[in-house]
Amino acid sequence: MTDSPDLQGQLIALIRAFGLHRPDQTPCGQSVTVAEAHALMELTDKTLLSQNELAERLSLEKSTVSRLAKVLERRGWIERNRNHADRRIIQLTLTKDGRRAAEQLATARREKFDRILSSIPKAQRVDVLDSLKILVEAIYESE
Repeated sequence: MTDSPDLQGQLIALIRAFGLHRPDQTPCGQSVTVAEAHALMELTDKTLLSQNELAERLSLEKSTVSRLAKVLERRGWIERNRNHADRRIIQLTLTKDGRRAAEQLATARREKFDRILSSIPKAQRVDVLDSLKILVEAIYESE
């Protein structure tokens, strides 16, 4: 039977191996924070997204997303505009440079995951993916 210290040790090893403990770059080696990368990924999927919607999608506090949006705006990657119908709502959209940055991140992410997947024996890939799904569900259920 596996116990909590074994799970803790393996998750710490995963975080370190994947580079999630490095705040200044993504696991695929890009010079942006993980939060910035995830925000760009979410904004790529939608033409327009409110700051509140982005906070929900990223499971972050609204104030954290507000600061994150300001950083992305300073980088020239997003535009922040008030909604014409409801001035309380701030809408976010990618700029041309933001779309380019998001595409570079997506390419680096895809290449990184392709390398990881190719390192897993084919016969074990489905088991690994199933185990990750179970782990993610357990994390959400334990909150």
